[in-house]
Amino acid sequence: MKKLIFVLPIILLVAISCGKTSTSGCTPASVASEQGAMVAYCNTDSINYTVHSSGILYQIINPGTGTAPSISDSIIITYKGKFLDDKVFDSLITPLASGWPLSTLIDGWKIGLPLIKKGGHIKLVIPSSLAYGCSGYGTIPPNTPIFFDINLIDFHK
Repeated sequence: MKKLIFVLPIILLVAISCGKTSTSGCTPASVASEQGAMVAYCNTDSINYTVHSSGILYQIINPGTGTAPSISDSIIITYKGKFLDDKVFDSLITPLASGWPLSTLIDGWKIGLPLIKKGGHIKLVIPSSLAYGCSGYGTIPPNTPIFFDINLIDFHK
């Protein structure tokens, strides 16, 4: 009986982990394959972009002052997120006072937000591999590059 009590949780753990679906079965789009659409979006929307080594296209509207946030900081922001056809999929006009840990957000934000400082404003065109990848999220389809217009109100540890 004691062996059964010890072995049963192990069997359940193995059975549960074997039943999980892996997202690694999807194929992410390459940054190069999305670059043309991203550049076209910038040209159409008069975004005077710089190409980051990650493949993100960005324009710093206002660099802000002081120090830049680090990955371990919580950010307090306002933003608008759009598809490259200009359809808005998300926005926040009243900042969340507690902020969001930058480390928990999409890679495009982890790369882009430290480019500005408190009070800064940045536009980011993010390849899908640095956003929601080949899985998508909510109303965002898989392999979809996206645009964010972000104001960094403040940040804290």
